[in-house]
Amino acid sequence: MNLQIFGTKKCQDTKKAERFFRERRIPFQLIDLAEKGISAGELRAVAAAVGLPSLVDVECRRFKEKGLAWQDYDAEAEILADPLIMKTPVVRDGRRATVGYDPVAWTAWLAE
Repeated sequence: MNLQIFGTKKCQDTKKAERFFRERRIPFQLIDLAEKGISAGELRAVAAAVGLPSLVDVECRRFKEKGLAWQDYDAEAEILADPLIMKTPVVRDGRRATVGYDPVAWTAWLAE
């Protein structure tokens, strides 16, 4: 497994995802979206697995401050410009990915 966890250090669900893999001694790479955003290639790979609209956190404060709820927007461009509007954590293993805390899916990945 070559796991990547995209999230922020302040996000409780990201911390729970880290704990989930640490307890199972599965190595992962944490990408803190507050420090370093997601690359265009990584975003396309994750979007291919889960769909681009599911990555945008329409409930977050940043999304509302930008006024995106009342206008048409390009989700990919907005995420690349401001990765903190993404739902977190995004856990990626090659072509597979999940959005949010999803231990059921991760357990299934480990069973394969």
